[in-house]
Amino acid sequence: MNLSGNSFNGIIPTCFGSLGSLKTLDLSHNSFVGFVPDDIMKLRQLKELVLNGNRELSGFLPSWIGNFSTNLEKLNLGSNSFHGEMPDSLFHLKSLKHLDLGDNCLSGNIHEFHQSLEFLNLSSNQLFGTLPCFAASTRSLTVLTLANNSLVGGIPTCIASLQVLAHLNLSFNHLSYGISPRLVFTEKLLVLDLSFNDLSGPLPGKVAEATEKLGLVLLDLSHNRFSGKIPLKNTELKSLQALFLSHNLLTGAIPARIGNLTYLQVIDLSHNFLSGSIPLDIVGCFQLLALLLNNNNLSGEIQPELDALDSLKILDVSHNKISGEIPLTLAGLKSLEVVDFSFNSLSGTLNDAITKWSNLKYLSLAHNKFSGDLPSWLFTFGAIQMIDLSGNKFSGFIPDGNFNISFHNNRGSSDRSAAKEPLWNAEIKISAVVIDSTELSFSYMVSSAVAIDLSDNLLLGEIPDILFQVKRIGVSESILQLPQRFSS
Repeated sequence: MNLSGNSFNGIIPTCFGSLGSLKTLDLSHNSFVGFVPDDIMKLRQLKELVLNGNRELSGFLPSWIGNFSTNLEKLNLGSNSFHGEMPDSLFHLKSLKHLDLGDNCLSGNIHEFHQSLEFLNLSSNQLFGTLPCFAASTRSLTVLTLANNSLVGGIPTCIASLQVLAHLNLSFNHLSYGISPRLVFTEKLLVLDLSFNDLSGPLPGKVAEATEKLGLVLLDLSHNRFSGKIPLKNTELKSLQALFLSHNLLTGAIPARIGNLTYLQVIDLSHNFLSGSIPLDIVGCFQLLALLLNNNNLSGEIQPELDALDSLKILDVSHNKISGEIPLTLAGLKSLEVVDFSFNSLSGTLNDAITKWSNLKYLSLAHNKFSGDLPSWLFTFGAIQMIDLSGNKFSGFIPDGNFNISFHNNRGSSDRSAAKEPLWNAEIKISAVVIDSTELSFSYMVSSAVAIDLSDNLLLGEIPDILFQVKRIGVSESILQLPQRFSS
């Protein structure tokens, strides 16, 4: 019986208990409240019990939930408000293959499960303790999600014994220590997310086996305390589509062989201590949508050959030591939506290559050494929402030309209080479908109360009247920043 996705409310009717031959009961995504009635335990033939997505369904998990039906294969009580510990019977129900208790308020330790699970989601609870080995599921478990709990200790090497594991998410816990070199998963693993923990030591040289057709699609080790260089072994994960190593303590150069990862769509190495120049070989990642190298110690110049990354939507190399001019060849990056070159040592004038970025939404060249006049095309981008040229040496007048821009569609206003709201955010998605039609997504957020920032330059003259007609940004100092040398 499937009654999911309706607007049923109140308590779950006890009469369901009279349907003794029922095999499936799906009441998910409704508005049921209260406890799971004890009458459900009369359904001795039940194979699937699905009650997820009823936010007011609460109380302790019934003590009988793991032994009322010896046929139960799927139990989904996720996205409810259950609390307390998991009944011991759940760890011993031999028939159980799919268990989803994610997004509740459950507490206690995660004990060893004694059945051959295929799917286990206990994420977004208040579980604590150390990780078990899931030894009984060595040949069956494909999805293991324990994210957003309070798990501690190291990652046991026995986890790598899960032979068919495809998705492992241990993010947002308090896992610590280094990763053992013996922790090497099989080529079946597609997603490995260990982000937002306290893991330390060197990055693992080899985290998973790989073949020409199988291997990791997403590797997220961001927001930890890993140190040392990026291992060359990581560049052998040929199937990788997203690599997140940001917010660690990594040093050394970006490996040139990263260009071997031709399926990569997102590279995020930001907020580390990486040095050297951006390797030219990175153009081998020709499917890149986002390249985030900001907040490092990178130097050298932006290479003209980067124009080969013609699918690139987000390019952020801000807060580095990059010098030279913006190459004219970057006109080939026609898919760009977000460009952030701020806080570097770039110089020269604004060349016409930027005009080819017709999809541009956010442009920051702030705090560099750019000079010369502001070009007449500066405010003509059809989709632009934020421009920050502050902290340079631009001179002359603000161009009073065509204002074919989208500022007037912004959520901002001339009200100072509106300045506290972010004006917009950019989001791109990875197209990889990995498990059960799951689409991996990546969000890049930009929030600012300033839509146009020309402060701290050498501009002179009057403010063009057209600026005061841009409804989205208003003209208050909270929304529009201009040099103090201007007067209204």
